[in-house]
Amino acid sequence: MNTSIESALVVLIPEAEALVEPFRKQFDPSAAMGVPAHVTILYPFKSPDKLTNDVLSFLRNLFQELPSFNALFTEIMRFPDAIFLAPEPAEPFRQMTMLIANRFPDTPPYRGAFKEIVPHLTVAQVSDPQQLEKIASDFYKATLGKLPIHTRVNRVSLLEKSSGYWRVRTQFSLFQDKRAS
Repeated sequence: MNTSIESALVVLIPEAEALVEPFRKQFDPSAAMGVPAHVTILYPFKSPDKLTNDVLSFLRNLFQELPSFNALFTEIMRFPDAIFLAPEPAEPFRQMTMLIANRFPDTPPYRGAFKEIVPHLTVAQVSDPQQLEKIASDFYKATLGKLPIHTRVNRVSLLEKSSGYWRVRTQFSLFQDKRAS
């Protein structure tokens, strides 16, 4: 069992859970470790022992300055080893990632493995292309009449993993303009 201690910043998408949970439970290793449906903002972030009051205060203040927004998940897309739902708009997610990564350059998104930040909600991640094709077909059928998924993004969650299981440590609210409701 992987018992590394780490953290991540994510936007939880509970509205997608009913649709994606059966697939994620089987084909997304993070789901088995307690991570709900989400769009990653920054992974990995800092180890939990480095999440000082100063870091948490900085995050709280930063996120309070960013506006909450509506997002839709309408399109099923693929990476070579994964299928995912793509959020629209994607830019606010990407902007949050870049703001945090620029402030904490020691925590590049996905350890710097990818040039481009592609916001996504992972449905399945497997290395076998034929298995992935079958999962994609089954997921497509499961989505008929169930997309788009609407969500209001108004907070970012700080997840912490220890003892092999992820849990929400705290949440940071985004700015809510009462006039925009």
